[in-house]
Amino acid sequence: MSDSFDFDPGPGLTPADEHPSEKMRGPIVLRRDRRKEPTTTDQRLLDSRGPSDWVHTDPWRVLRIQAEFVEGFGMLAELPKAVTVFGSARTRRDHPEYALGRQLGAALAGAGFAVITGGGPGAMEAVNRGCNDAGGLSVGLGIELPFEQGLNPWVDLGINFRYFFARKTMFVKYSQAFVCLPGGFGTLDELFEALTLVQTKKVTKFPVVLLGAEYWSGLHDWLAGMVRGSGKIGDQDLALLHLTDDVDDAVKVVEEAYRAWERTH
Repeated sequence: MSDSFDFDPGPGLTPADEHPSEKMRGPIVLRRDRRKEPTTTDQRLLDSRGPSDWVHTDPWRVLRIQAEFVEGFGMLAELPKAVTVFGSARTRRDHPEYALGRQLGAALAGAGFAVITGGGPGAMEAVNRGCNDAGGLSVGLGIELPFEQGLNPWVDLGINFRYFFARKTMFVKYSQAFVCLPGGFGTLDELFEALTLVQTKKVTKFPVVLLGAEYWSGLHDWLAGMVRGSGKIGDQDLALLHLTDDVDDAVKVVEEAYRAWERTH
């Protein structure tokens, strides 16, 4: 009996298939590849721009969302103790609320806090400006909107977001307190999201201050009367809000809460 044998290619094969050639596609090995693919991956990447619809697909959006979190975490990771201040973009520079925002920004900087705002005009600009003038670190987290807004000139450290939820995460994660100046839907959205996160213990309890008693007292009275009176919230929920007209009082609430937090960490 012979020690050798003849290769039987079988149906559809040739003797060359006994030692097939190999093609590499990154980590993938292709043998007996019958597809017509004469170009390399780099060639196909560089030769043509191709259609652009893919940048609007959900898988690509997931990568953009991930990039926003990576950029935000990377930029803010070494931020010192900070307070987020919300307020209307429509507050005029000659309005008393603008002066109140500047006073608040300067007082927070004097107490050793960085300030974080939405980076826009109005009340946000006032707070960034006051902080900047007092030598504090002034942060702006902007948002892409249909109407161009841009970061105000008193932002020292800024980033623009496409997605509200990524931006909101940064407000919460890197703040020791929230202060709300008079504002509209955006301010109310941020206020109630913060209250919900604290109420449900999704974040460590920290103070939420409403600065501007004349503006906020109607909302506070409605929460205390109608909402609490009908059992929708309890006394402990209403106590999460601190209503004041006084900047020094607002900063005192923030400082006391921060010292309490330091004792437990």
